[in-house]
Amino acid sequence: MSTANFTNPIIAAGISGLRALYAERAVTPVEAAEAYLSRITGLDGALGAFVHLDAEGALAAAHASAERWRVGKALSPLDGAPIAIKANIAVAGFPWHGGIEAYRSRIAHMDAACVAQLRAAGAVILGLTNMHEGAFGATTDNPWFGRTHNPWKHGATAGGSSGGSAAAVAAGLCAGALGSDTLGSVRIPASFTGTYGHKPTQGLISTEGVIAMSWTLDHVGVHGRSVQDCAHLLAGAVSADVELAGEITRPADLEALRDAPLAMLDLSGLKTIAPQVRAAMDEAAARAREMGLDIQTVVLDFDFQEAIRDGVLISAAESLVEHEDALTANATGFSETYLQTLAIGERAAAPALARAYRNLAEAAAEAREQLTPYAGLILPTTPTQAEMFETAAAAGVALLTPLANVLGLPATAFPIGMHEGLPLSAQAVGWDDDTTLGLAQLLGDTFEAPESYRG
Repeated sequence: MSTANFTNPIIAAGISGLRALYAERAVTPVEAAEAYLSRITGLDGALGAFVHLDAEGALAAAHASAERWRVGKALSPLDGAPIAIKANIAVAGFPWHGGIEAYRSRIAHMDAACVAQLRAAGAVILGLTNMHEGAFGATTDNPWFGRTHNPWKHGATAGGSSGGSAAAVAAGLCAGALGSDTLGSVRIPASFTGTYGHKPTQGLISTEGVIAMSWTLDHVGVHGRSVQDCAHLLAGAVSADVELAGEITRPADLEALRDAPLAMLDLSGLKTIAPQVRAAMDEAAARAREMGLDIQTVVLDFDFQEAIRDGVLISAAESLVEHEDALTANATGFSETYLQTLAIGERAAAPALARAYRNLAEAAAEAREQLTPYAGLILPTTPTQAEMFETAAAAGVALLTPLANVLGLPATAFPIGMHEGLPLSAQAVGWDDDTTLGLAQLLGDTFEAPESYRG
């Protein structure tokens, strides 16, 4: 894979590079914010990554950051980094709608806990990114707020539900972004856009102030153009009551990862995995072995399809509770497709719902037991690459991502090549965040900017 980056050094720097540029006084946070705002204005009309932009607030925050850097009192590696936030995460003074028309005019009165943490770290909030309606889908083809296109191919999906966040990062419209991940909603867009996407250990980032799809399975995650960018953003968003945040977000190095074997999922029984995905996974396994990592192929006794069915049922029921007041007051503010999805939860008998909760708990226990001998599991992020909106199989692409949500374990999606002009991706699932980030850093390709957005 080539490593063509953005021609503008401010954009090419990402979060980690901006930190160095600020420290060297080569660039100011104001110049960085202006560069990103200019790109959003010029490029996002065709991409559709943003649904709300706060240029005035971003520049004010950037000026405050510039002063801190000037006097040597930067708050964190994130100080002055231009960040975007998924539209289901509350940002004070911004619309808080989660991609749902019924909430279009609702304004958040306070920041979500994770946004408050980012502000305390000095991050510059540019605006809100588009998402699949209610976070319940994998295309970000939103009937109320429009489509988010894939920066690699206009007319193809950027994935979902955090499609706007991943597309904005990939296209160089922000240095990093927050998304949410219930059954794969951070990692699927990372896969389709060639970015890095990290779903942390459940509870590491608070979901307070996030419109719930499923409080049982929801996680807040991050998108970046490198593992280090994801680690900085993760450290900045970690809940205030989590100790040693800086240490738990330091990617594990090669020597640490050699201490225990790694599992590679046996794909032979999964017929929907595309040939190019299988080939890229074989190449990733070969690279890992060349580094001295012990890679063992495993057949995981985990019914991926059943987990999806149970996860969808639980999520539909919990989403129905989340939106019950709005559904009563303004049912026309929900699309017919989304209403049909919510009806899955409404129609479910209590025993069926109870069985779904039990099934997922049992599946998680069995998977944990099988994975106990291994430091982590490597598997494809999605079974296919991004597809055109008209043919996108929204349900099928979430085949392999729910495992980490069911287990509550961290998972990092990382690029592993290209095929016919679209990215390929793998994910690492592990017992701790530094392990999955470390595996992504070792095995992932260097981020490549989409050709149409490099200038």
